Amino acid sequence: MDIRIIGSTQPGNELPVEEAKLFSGHSAGICYMKDDFDKILAEPEEKTLTRFNGTAGSGHHSVSGHVSYNLLISGIPKIIAMILNNEKDYNTSEKSARYTKMETSGAEKELYEKWIEKFEKLIHERYSQLDDTVTRKLAQENARYFISVFTPSTTMEYTVDFRQGNYLIGFLESPNLAERMPEDFYQKLKPWLDETAKALRSVLNCEEIRDNKGRELSLFATRKRSEYFGEVYSTNYYGSFAQVAQAHRHRSLNYEITIPTNKKFFVPALIRKGDEVKKEYLDDMALVAENYPQGMMVMINERGIPENFILKCHERLCGAAQWEICMQTRRTLEKYWKEASNYIIASTMLEHYEKTKCQFGYCTCNRPCPLGQSQAFTREV
Repeated sequence: MDIRIIGSTQPGNELPVEEAKLFSGHSAGICYMKDDFDKILAEPEEKTLTRFNGTAGSGHHSVSGHVSYNLLISGIPKIIAMILNNEKDYNTSEKSARYTKMETSGAEKELYEKWIEKFEKLIHERYSQLDDTVTRKLAQENARYFISVFTPSTTMEYTVDFRQGNYLIGFLESPNLAERMPEDFYQKLKPWLDETAKALRSVLNCEEIRDNKGRELSLFATRKRSEYFGEVYSTNYYGSFAQVAQAHRHRSLNYEITIPTNKKFFVPALIRKGDEVKKEYLDDMALVAENYPQGMMVMINERGIPENFILKCHERLCGAAQWEICMQTRRTLEKYWKEASNYIIASTMLEHYEKTKCQFGYCTCNRPCPLGQSQAFTREV
């Protein structure tokens, strides 16, 4: 056996599309190789491009998946990051609204700043054992619910292959998306879809390898899904845009959202019992409601297999995980346990139900929970 590197990422390198075509053509040659790969590398470029065009024309685009691009995407709104991240075939490093302070403007900025301070005070009063850095981070995490999913404050590195990048262009330019969301949401989204598609075209456009299977962006639901818990599962629940942004990073699971016309908002646990502060929060949220803040609730459909749901539990049943997704994962786990049609699956769910990830026995964690493992499910932040 022999393994050799025939290509790798080089910082600062901008691979021209024509070279990406040649790389894809060389990869295609392996499928029908009579000699060795070095012979393919030494062949005339014209022959390589002819092979590439042949495979592209036949819909055999996987050979173009060997070529990767590391894209730095700046000044995009959260909703575009969510759309890209829901397509699974990628790697991403995204500026975190949990751990960094976000830049906004107008009424949104005022409310974000206001609630950082209010949440910081409330957290300090409720959990005085937390140090100032952790308290500030948790305050930012809760205040970001006021930031619109259309605010262009996100920066991300997005690594995608040559094929998928071109598929994305077609997905973003689809004329059918308007049917899958409220009109005002679509009107806010459409300019960003167009701008993202245009930007992708400027760096890796290749008309020969557009998707030809009639697929669309996967984030927005096309129909209502029923619930089922067995060897596969499907479940529906309400959660904020912010929770969706956390959830769909579990790429072994499928996520879709339906955006309701009747706007409701997630209320952080820390203020649910305080009528006065809860009312103030919801009144302030109403001021930015038309901008679709990250705290707006959407209907989420989650589908997958039980083994991959348990993998989600490994990450989310944790005192350091975002509160909202931690509690939702626990509710789904309980539902799976009670409604599973298979005894073995139900037993697996029950085995995990009262445990955090660090109690599973085969998970290791090098980052302690801010409030300790004992408060993983009773905490309010």
